[in-house]
Amino acid sequence: MTDFKELLLQAQTGVDSAVIRLLELYKPLLVKNAIICGRFDEDLYQELCITFLKCIRNFRV
Repeated sequence: MTDFKELLLQAQTGVDSAVIRLLELYKPLLVKNAIICGRFDEDLYQELCITFLKCIRNFRV
């Protein structure tokens, strides 16, 4: 398995499979934080995913 640093570097250079893998790894956390008052908020989930993708791009290794 690819280590996290390598996966992150690949995602930062635009390797789609690396970005997808990171989204899969963090999906449970994104879903958890998209639940408001016991209900899943799809719009919030999408915003969290967008923010996550921006963070991948800006994260310094």
